[in-house]
Amino acid sequence: MRVLFVCLGNICRSPTAEGVLRARLADAGLDAQVEVDSCGIGHWHVGKGPDRRALEAAGQRGIDIGALRARVLDAADFRRFDYILAMDHDNLEAIEAQRPVDCPAHVGLFLAFAGRPDEAVPDPYFGGGEGFARVFELIEAASEGLVAELQEKLRDEPAVR
Repeated sequence: MRVLFVCLGNICRSPTAEGVLRARLADAGLDAQVEVDSCGIGHWHVGKGPDRRALEAAGQRGIDIGALRARVLDAADFRRFDYILAMDHDNLEAIEAQRPVDCPAHVGLFLAFAGRPDEAVPDPYFGGGEGFARVFELIEAASEGLVAELQEKLRDEPAVR
């Protein structure tokens, strides 16, 4: 299984989601079975690491996202990933605009996995540290739901892939 998180610049929400999901998958013993990545819609931050406030929020919870580097969504992602999860409606709209007609991936809003199918993870970029803490809480809740779904799918998959 492969999961891709998408936000605007790939320096706040999506790398946080990547780090949190990797940690939760490791806790569940699924880290060898699920690949996780993140990207952005815009090119402004390509090659840069996560925002320092995202690094701090993750670090306070024992998650290191410092090695991650921003990249942009590309055509190959639609074939490579099983899940392409947007942080907000604008990101989802941009993904859908690029999505090939025959794309087999599940594309949707990430917070659907927290039982909030129409809600967005707010962009904390122009706010303070409290916004990043709130984003982290939302991402943790959605990650728990996504891990549960992935566990079920992996349990139902044939042993040979």
